[in-house]
Amino acid sequence: MKNIIKSLVIIGAFTLTSCESNLDKINENPNDQSSIHPSSLLTYVSMNTFQVNGDNMYASRMMIGTDGENIYQYMKWNDASFEVYTKGLLNTVKMMQEAEKINNKNYIAIGKFLRAHQFFNISLKVGSAPYSEAVKGESGITQPKYDTQEAIMAGILSELKEANDLINTNDKIEGDIVYNGDASKWKKLINSFRLKILITLSKKNTAGSYNIASEFASIAGNQPLMTSIADNGELKFADAADSRYTMFNNSGYGSSLYMADYFINLFKERHDPRLFTFAAQTTGAKEAGKAVTDFTAYNGGKPTSSYSDNAALITAKNISKVNDRFYKDPTNEPSSILSYPELEFILAEATARGWISGSAKTHYDNAIKASFNFYQTYVKNPGQYFTGFDVNQYLATPLVMYDNSAPLQAQLEKIITQKYMTMFHQSQWTSYYDYLRTGYPNYPLQNGVSAPFRFRYPQSEYNYNGSNLKAALAAQYGGNDNINSKPWWLQ
Repeated sequence: MKNIIKSLVIIGAFTLTSCESNLDKINENPNDQSSIHPSSLLTYVSMNTFQVNGDNMYASRMMIGTDGENIYQYMKWNDASFEVYTKGLLNTVKMMQEAEKINNKNYIAIGKFLRAHQFFNISLKVGSAPYSEAVKGESGITQPKYDTQEAIMAGILSELKEANDLINTNDKIEGDIVYNGDASKWKKLINSFRLKILITLSKKNTAGSYNIASEFASIAGNQPLMTSIADNGELKFADAADSRYTMFNNSGYGSSLYMADYFINLFKERHDPRLFTFAAQTTGAKEAGKAVTDFTAYNGGKPTSSYSDNAALITAKNISKVNDRFYKDPTNEPSSILSYPELEFILAEATARGWISGSAKTHYDNAIKASFNFYQTYVKNPGQYFTGFDVNQYLATPLVMYDNSAPLQAQLEKIITQKYMTMFHQSQWTSYYDYLRTGYPNYPLQNGVSAPFRFRYPQSEYNYNGSNLKAALAAQYGGNDNINSKPWWLQ
């Protein structure tokens, strides 16, 4: 099985601009197989899709580096990677093709979900991107045109609708490392992800033929959605080769990565014990014998300060490292791309905006309760952090308590701030995108430095698909490919 998957990775290395002769050479390899069961491909693509993305932790002011200037911490990033086309999308499309051969609609449906997730992420990174002609090298399209961001978002909404209609919840899905073959949970994830896309487009009224608010209401009112953390779209890790937690044995986590004060202070101000699962005590607090549950035992560095200034906090023994479970525990917590707590925050925001009826407070409270449930379930020895904690009392504290009658911006600040507090090493770049579209929470930035709206296109696209790229740049950014150009979804 490992050799089969390796052969697919070779196929996955076949770039957007690869020619038909390269594919022929790959297919001539006697060790490759012309056909493979889609279950093997589902396992491989899921392992890559659900990994933790650490770069967002710096951009979202959760962590800082102290051994040099981290480009994400200082908002100076440049090129995006289009690796998703060669590593994810090609293998996803291959899975769908193999599923068609055996007439298995569930793998096709999950393939549509994975495609939607992959195109959603790449479009949020850059704006317009190859979509309708992407991953069609076998058909002779080696220089795919760029579709507008609006067309991509409308397209993936349609793909997800098709996925929801296709999936057969009575059939078990082999090779499924996310839901252990439960198609009904995939259906919930598909529909919940449709809502995530729509809430991300909250600044727009329409995307193609879709009315954002009415489509949201239709899905929320008529389709199955996640109902507990058991429905989380997440990858659980195992203490085995190629299956361990993404950051396990990461040397940076053990040496130079520390917590940001902005993130830590949100928890300290609310006396929120989830802090203890994210951060370690400062060295000074530990030497002083302070309890793990003493909020004064935690301190972060400033993400806007120079790395040398933050390094000085290490010398002073007054800065918290990341909790060592993130690099010492091979299984740690599952990694989600969309969780039940996140869905409840999405529903809370939609209710506050008037897209759906009901109580935003109920969804908000459900989200927070589910987040605590997640950490109490997956963190080892949770009693050392949560003994005596009462979530209902927490929800009644002034900084946390939700008011359905408050002005919309006050409601959004409450929702997005608490949503942000659930996303340490979770949901990839979602917290940063929420900040771009809502302004919440209010990230600290260096004087004269603004938060980038996007990444630049990769150099490989200039080299091999330059005419299509330049046409897309002219249409959306006046020809300027820079990180401060505002894409369609934020206009």
